[in-house]
Amino acid sequence: MKNVFITLCLIFLGSSYALSQNCSKYYLIEENATFQYTMYGKNGKSDGTIDYRVSDVNSDGSVTHAKMNMKVKDKKGKKVAESSYNLSCSGDKVTIDFESLLNSDMMAQFQDMEVEVTGTDIELPNELNVGQALPDASVSMQVAAGVTNINMTVDMVNRKVEKKETLTTPAGTFECYVIYSDNKTKMMMERNFPSRMWLTEGVGMVKTENYNQGGKLVSSTVLTAYSN
Repeated sequence: MKNVFITLCLIFLGSSYALSQNCSKYYLIEENATFQYTMYGKNGKSDGTIDYRVSDVNSDGSVTHAKMNMKVKDKKGKKVAESSYNLSCSGDKVTIDFESLLNSDMMAQFQDMEVEVTGTDIELPNELNVGQALPDASVSMQVAAGVTNINMTVDMVNRKVEKKETLTTPAGTFECYVIYSDNKTKMMMERNFPSRMWLTEGVGMVKTENYNQGGKLVSSTVLTAYSN
């Protein structure tokens, strides 16, 4: 169950880079494009990697469709989570197909249970400006397991463009907008994890930092390699 919740968070919080350049100048989506992120703990040591691969890219008129495949490995290289989900993009808006989560490997443990996934789209406009407010977003999963109901929720609120700065990672040097959000997660109990995301034109997410409620850094992810 813990792995399912972690995967749901990764899908939701990490999906913001996966837009077609036909829809937004900030994102890259091409068949077999790959992105690798290294996860770090609060001590700065590697906790593992997240690998994304784009597949099944096709266009239907003005709408672009694609599948995002995600694999999470721990620091020993052992796979701890794997999933995929569908995306469609039209105009300046990306849409995550939340129902496609029901077809992913992470849902296998809920076989013969009633599962519902709902949410709102993550939206990022083509033009970003420092100080700009961005729409809230959320995703929820409800599982009916006999007399027990399981509810998991991730809400992204107070999203805004904080600043613009240059960032260097093993994947290169990028001019980035820094986007702040409060991420409220709830499973058994509610927690708030503020975060910042560094976003660059043509690639997408370059870095994320996650903080505790006191504002101290607890984890981060850094783009270490990508190809298209």
